[in-house]
Amino acid sequence: MTEQEFLRISGLLKKRYGIDMSRKKEIMQGRLDNYIHANGFLNYNEYMNTVESDVTGKWERELVNILTTNHTFFMREFEHFEYLKQVVLPQLRIKEARRKDLCIWCGAASTGQEPYTLAMLLTDFFGLEHNLWDTKVLATDISTEVLAHAAAGIYDKEQIANLPESWKRRFFRPVDGGERYEVTKEIKDEVLFRQFNLMDVFPFKRKMHIVFLRNVMIYFDKETKQQLIQKVYDVMEPGGYLFIGRTETIDRNITPFKLIQPSVFQK
Repeated sequence: MTEQEFLRISGLLKKRYGIDMSRKKEIMQGRLDNYIHANGFLNYNEYMNTVESDVTGKWERELVNILTTNHTFFMREFEHFEYLKQVVLPQLRIKEARRKDLCIWCGAASTGQEPYTLAMLLTDFFGLEHNLWDTKVLATDISTEVLAHAAAGIYDKEQIANLPESWKRRFFRPVDGGERYEVTKEIKDEVLFRQFNLMDVFPFKRKMHIVFLRNVMIYFDKETKQQLIQKVYDVMEPGGYLFIGRTETIDRNITPFKLIQPSVFQK
């Protein structure tokens, strides 16, 4: 991969998706080398000619799928779910007692573990009242590949090991002789998966009470991150909560959000 080829690919990613790979040439080449050779391209420029001229967008989607890391697991950063259960949901249950309508967005859904965890937590929290509430989780990701995996909702038994035993029994059913487990229809129906580019205009018609935007801003430079945070702020309910990754930071001097605790913010 020449420097010109690298700049061509990284420039497209930055312009269209806000993804900053300006210091990740080795990672990019490591992920793409076998792919472009397997598809018969002689070099990266020939490959990018196809990506940029494809009116269907198929090749560009594949490029994004390959270059975005999607490592996640159930109950990742467990403290966030505890805070949600102990503090946020009791507040919202009182605040929205009349409407019984919560808007929840998971903005980096990946292979589904995070939005499904949220759906199970909400179902468990509201208990017998749950059918009176609308708590569906909007789960978006830029990658169509991981969203297909998420919508299927099938995971190896090792992947659900961290979940409470009661959740495993209630919200999963064994498949393949118990080697894998599928999320039940009850929980699948609580999550709406959609492909979405965070750089696009947010299309939401209602304000969000809870936003999980965890471990995605690591791809963005400072300016892109600031613009994204402002967009998120603008689509949230007053008093709404934003959760980011525990290794991520927001510049407190420029954000309108109030810091509640590390990685938890409130509008």
